[in-house]
Amino acid sequence: MNLSVPPKPVFETRVTRAPQDICAAQRLRYEVFVTELGGDGPLVDHTARLECDNFDAHADHILLLDKARPQDDQVVGVYRVMTAEMAQAAGGFYCETEYDLTPLYQSGKRLLELGRSCLHPDYRGGAGMLHLWQALAGYVEARQIAVLFGVASFHGTDAQALSDALSLLYHKHLAPAGLRVTAKGPTAVPMNIQPLETIDRIAAVRGIPALIKAYLRLGGKVAPDAFVDHAFNTVDICLILEKDAIDGLQRAILAKGGASG
Repeated sequence: MNLSVPPKPVFETRVTRAPQDICAAQRLRYEVFVTELGGDGPLVDHTARLECDNFDAHADHILLLDKARPQDDQVVGVYRVMTAEMAQAAGGFYCETEYDLTPLYQSGKRLLELGRSCLHPDYRGGAGMLHLWQALAGYVEARQIAVLFGVASFHGTDAQALSDALSLLYHKHLAPAGLRVTAKGPTAVPMNIQPLETIDRIAAVRGIPALIKAYLRLGGKVAPDAFVDHAFNTVDICLILEKDAIDGLQRAILAKGGASG
């Protein structure tokens, strides 16, 4: 994958299920989740360098393209999104491999799962994420989604080493009881590892990945426990964003003057 960013990106977004587009998304995901972060999985194709799973064929894929790049290397950001109807066809949401989503189903609200979100390393911290968010906001509005949710990851599998960050998330950003999903299985870890007064807040904030911080700024909330995914080399948390956070996403885009950069 070409890692040189053109001097003036020309961004475009696309919602797609086309096989060639899914393949391009899987190729970027491989570079980020496998090569960069050391993840793996039963359907990962190391020969073709594609990060795949059983949910891809049932989901919509929001792609961020930089049209200034060579035609076969233009996908620089992805989101995989699944409505409840798509999840039913897939046998469930991806999150259900890690979390009991009963509270979300019982809420009666229109749900959208966000997954496999990543950006090419040369486009992080710039306008690329805003373009993806703008496309996501349009998708959410068109389908009248009321709750967004998905797992977000810390690199590595040592939850104890993340105790400051996980505990701060628990104490300051816990989801309301009616939407409080719980991790399941032997690798579930309570995030309330230490009391609020003993947390090193500087270390905690420093240890929270940028994407999670962005969701928190929008009003995102977290489940009370984490899930250690040894195959993917991550500690996962479940993030939940209600209507106010979705509106915050729109305001964040407008505050930046749209995604014109």
